[in-house]
Amino acid sequence: MLAAFTAGLLLITVSELGDKTFFIAVILAMRHARRFVFAGAVAALAAMTLLSVLLGQTAALLPQHYIDYVEVALFLGFGFKLLYDASCMSATNPLAEQEEAIEAVNQCEALTAQPTCLTTLSQAFMLTFLAEWGDRTQISTIVLAASNNPYGVTVGAVLGHAICAAIAVIGGRLIAGRISERTITALGGALFLIFAIVAGAEMM
Repeated sequence: MLAAFTAGLLLITVSELGDKTFFIAVILAMRHARRFVFAGAVAALAAMTLLSVLLGQTAALLPQHYIDYVEVALFLGFGFKLLYDASCMSATNPLAEQEEAIEAVNQCEALTAQPTCLTTLSQAFMLTFLAEWGDRTQISTIVLAASNNPYGVTVGAVLGHAICAAIAVIGGRLIAGRISERTITALGGALFLIFAIVAGAEMM
């Protein structure tokens, strides 16, 4: 269980920092009460984690060797893709994830006549949930839950999400402009490759 917890915590914390959901929380926290933004974002990420773990447990019904090969292949694919993306980035380019987050928040708020605590909470939940759907961290959580202790993966992933959300709503404005998308992407790629190596070693 400890290994599953550690894997979920590391994977989510590194992958989500500087992700679209991170910047959604940053932008919302600049405009609305931070506690409601945090509550909505964490609730959405926790719900997505639980859904991903359930999907992973369903996939665990397949033969274990198939799951092992898929796990290694996905982690390798994500790792090399992120490293390639990092190599193509310029350190001076604006963050694409940040721009997408601003557009998503603006479109959502245009539909809201009068902001309230409830609308802030629902906006944070909806925007975060939709941004996380189909994201590589969701797929990775599914894969981790299929081959590791589901309780450890769940607790680790939810804690990782909560840490990133807290950083976003508390100090997001200060660090958002200092985050290097190229560095974060490269770190994420290296982490995925490490997970692929570990998973491959466990198959032997």
